[in-house]
Amino acid sequence: MERLILVTGATGYIGGRLISALEHAGHRVRCLARRPETLAGRVGENTEVVAGDCLDAESLHSALAGVHTAYYLVHSMGATSDFAAMDREAARTFGNAARKAGVRRIIYLGGLGDPSDDLSAHLKSRQETGDILRDSGLSVIEFRTSIVIGSGSLSFEMVRALVERLPMLVCPKWVAVAAQPIAIEDLISYLVAALDLPEETSRIFPIGGPDVVSYGDIMREYARQRGLRRWFISVPVLTPRLSSLWLGLVTPLYARVGRKLIDSLKNKTVVSDDCARRVFAIEPRRLRDAIARAITLEDAEQAATRWSDALSAGGLQPTTWGGTRLGTRIVDSRSVVVDAEAGAAFGPVRRIGGTQGWYYANGLWRLRGFIDLLVGGIGMRRGRRDPETLHPGDAVDFWRVEAYEHDHLLRLAAEMKIPGRAWLQFEVTPCDTGSEIRQTAIFDPAGLAGLLYWYALYPIHALIFCGMLSEIAARALQEHGQRVSNLRRNANE
Repeated sequence: MERLILVTGATGYIGGRLISALEHAGHRVRCLARRPETLAGRVGENTEVVAGDCLDAESLHSALAGVHTAYYLVHSMGATSDFAAMDREAARTFGNAARKAGVRRIIYLGGLGDPSDDLSAHLKSRQETGDILRDSGLSVIEFRTSIVIGSGSLSFEMVRALVERLPMLVCPKWVAVAAQPIAIEDLISYLVAALDLPEETSRIFPIGGPDVVSYGDIMREYARQRGLRRWFISVPVLTPRLSSLWLGLVTPLYARVGRKLIDSLKNKTVVSDDCARRVFAIEPRRLRDAIARAITLEDAEQAATRWSDALSAGGLQPTTWGGTRLGTRIVDSRSVVVDAEAGAAFGPVRRIGGTQGWYYANGLWRLRGFIDLLVGGIGMRRGRRDPETLHPGDAVDFWRVEAYEHDHLLRLAAEMKIPGRAWLQFEVTPCDTGSEIRQTAIFDPAGLAGLLYWYALYPIHALIFCGMLSEIAARALQEHGQRVSNLRRNANE
């Protein structure tokens, strides 16, 4: 029988990516989560999800039963209490439970850093966790990494938010400390490849990409690939506390997590032993390729994501003033439910633009088209190919159809002159009382100019978006009424 693999930290960034890779490779997977319901719909149908907590030995008995290899991917960095003490207790509890259950090996992900240095509390805890797992007597494969580059990773999100939002970046000493980042795809490859190592004594593998760089270098490379001009100003002193509060203001990080992360950045995190390159047939990506892939995958995920799944469906008002931040993008999503079947609800969406117009404030739409012409754009003069039908690639005024699903989805990509990229998406979904029409505006600002553009025009956009959706709903009801009347007339004839 295929060996059973347990993944802890399954709801985390690394754990989620690892589960998908293991499933794709055909392994039997069991996931441990304190709240199993959070994994509903996120794992394959053959993947088992069990409830358990690494701090609760009793909960681990059934979770570890029959397990050959266990991935240990948990940490307590977000805890408000003593996270290092919690990490020690969790590792000790898990290691002992795994030994009693007959687990053959633990694969653990830790952090790079020379143990002889004055390591930060976070890095010290990461390495101490590996020591405790080895003390269980089991074979432990420990990978030690530096910065992980990937769309959605903590470090990459921090870099992206700083570079996107600030034209001038104040750089304390930690921005220049050497690190050896690794792409998320390469990290996952190492974790999966460890399954094929001979069952022998424990090993520690420092891993990283081929480039030794600093956070400053990563920010400069990200800015270059995004076409953003940024100025970097070095300052001699900026305490971890001040830096973490600063990050809390301009990035998605919690201040307490930011401080623990910054505390770790004072330490050099480079690979001093190339044993991983000798043991594993893996060639890690260069930094520029890792960043380019992260940006590309963000675009692919954006194109594939149903934005309403991530937003509150609370009526016609946006979830927060100015829109909700998802990655670099700002999303304004609003919906209305109409007493009409999906075909009638989607009819006005299908006919939008061209001679039909945009249903609300058409004068403002024409003014926007005129301004676009003045700045060298295409304006509103293209219209649309056909007043009734649409296909991907069709032009609709200064938009282009990016995705189209009959009676369900229309996504338009903007081709007017704007400081960033924009999409307008409509979705129609049947519901108990008819159909929900969801309208979502998505804007990916290019630096500070893009943010100023969005927030300066947001009151006008909000007025137009709200009015347009209301008019689409009214026309959907009207079309539904006409269809019902036609059916009745045909029945009588």
